[in-house]
Amino acid sequence: MALIYHITYRSQWNFAKLRDQYQTDSLATQGFIHCSDKKQILEVANSQFKGEKDLVLLVIDTTLLRSDFHYEALGTSSHFPHIYGPLNLDAIIQVLTFRQDSSGSFNLPANLK
Repeated sequence: MALIYHITYRSQWNFAKLRDQYQTDSLATQGFIHCSDKKQILEVANSQFKGEKDLVLLVIDTTLLRSDFHYEALGTSSHFPHIYGPLNLDAIIQVLTFRQDSSGSFNLPANLK
């Protein structure tokens, strides 16, 4: 089981549950959903979501994805996973509340797979 991760707002997650699939604005504008490897989560969270509240971290089992995904360089030497299509909810094996600490930095949830 290979895992990738996606940070989103709880409201977007709740909307996805009503639609039975998860999509992002980037899927429409860039053609893919941005994701991270476990080692990239904090870098993404602390640079892209600083000060944001009511976030969740989706844990995605890539073997269960119905849409294609690929690792690609995104302006740096790091390669990030991208999902090229809607994210089927049964590929999401864990949904965790994702908060900043009192200093304003994110930490990985203790029960993260």
